[in-house]
Amino acid sequence: MKKIILFFVSSIAFGQSVTQSILLLPDTGQTTSYTATFGEDNDYIINVPSYTDNGNGTITDNVTGLMWQKVDGGEMTIENAPAYCSSLTLGGYTNWRLPTPMESFSLVNLQRNNPALNTTYFPSTGADYWWTNAFQANDNTKVWCTNSGGGIGNKPKSETVSAGGNKSYHVRAVRNVTIPTILPNHFTDNGDGTITDTTTQLIWQKVPNAAAITWEQAIGYSENLTLAGFSDWRLPNIKELQSLNDESVLNPSVNTNYFGTIGIKNYWSSTTLLPNASNLSNAWYWNTQFGITTYDSKTNANYVICVRGIPTNLANHQVVNETNSIKVVPNPFTSKFNVITTSSNEVYELYDELGKQIYVGQSPDKQDFSTIQSGVYYLKVAGTTTVVKLVKQ
Repeated sequence: MKKIILFFVSSIAFGQSVTQSILLLPDTGQTTSYTATFGEDNDYIINVPSYTDNGNGTITDNVTGLMWQKVDGGEMTIENAPAYCSSLTLGGYTNWRLPTPMESFSLVNLQRNNPALNTTYFPSTGADYWWTNAFQANDNTKVWCTNSGGGIGNKPKSETVSAGGNKSYHVRAVRNVTIPTILPNHFTDNGDGTITDTTTQLIWQKVPNAAAITWEQAIGYSENLTLAGFSDWRLPNIKELQSLNDESVLNPSVNTNYFGTIGIKNYWSSTTLLPNASNLSNAWYWNTQFGITTYDSKTNANYVICVRGIPTNLANHQVVNETNSIKVVPNPFTSKFNVITTSSNEVYELYDELGKQIYVGQSPDKQDFSTIQSGVYYLKVAGTTTVVKLVKQ
């Protein structure tokens, strides 16, 4: 029998103000399963990508809160890209700019390829890459760019056609709909082996797994991790993993005040590379030398850093796997489950991973949950701090 007990810890924050330009980090859009092992990207649908076509050449991202140029501005050099954005008048707005790497990468849809975008909202233009506003640290000949295959990296600015190269580097302008929030700290050390990122509202394992393991093993390690009183850890998707990157530093490309042991390594994401005949068995990873995202065979060994992001209305509750007072079977379930408990007249509340209430009542065993989406759910005993993690298959 295992029960996880929460305890109070102090937190540590190094002063470093940061501009928060996105409201939330969108999901990768990956909806297909590529393994029977629970914990891959499509098993956690968090902050589902959502867009609004404003009918004036602009698209609003309903998750990040940013407004984007619908059809990109075409191929040009990085020297011309900022001027293009600042002089752009579109949709009645003039405050357009180049996106940051995180903002540009937020548009990527990893269920698609070439381009890895939702082409219903962002039509294909033949671009190989899209410029961001960040140069590689200590090298002004390389610029951070997202690519049509779904990755992000530091690319030579001379590669674009207008600079004499043979690749098409395009510009897609973005604007803030509201004034960005200035946060006093980017990260907070919670003093319990975890780090909170205030820009994404994610909580990270401070010290990564010491051993390199395969992708399947990485999923299993993450799903079974118990740390700081929580057992809802998981392998991050590639957008979440890349959000840790700090393009202003190298070797490693992270804030080592908080992640001092992350080193220069490859870290697995839960995201599979969109499969075809040549790469069915590859998954995306994040390399911390510069911060690029690329892919590797799932059977090769890379490192793991876990993440969690429990819904606010379940925060600071106990998550139990099994205790003397409550047990849920079967778990995972497909349509129905039974709650075995020594108590009577309990009221149960079932939440999805975004904190939306799915059910409330005394008889969850009489309900048919076959129509709800596969993924992680939380069964809370009303009036207590007990929450059971369930998996719907």
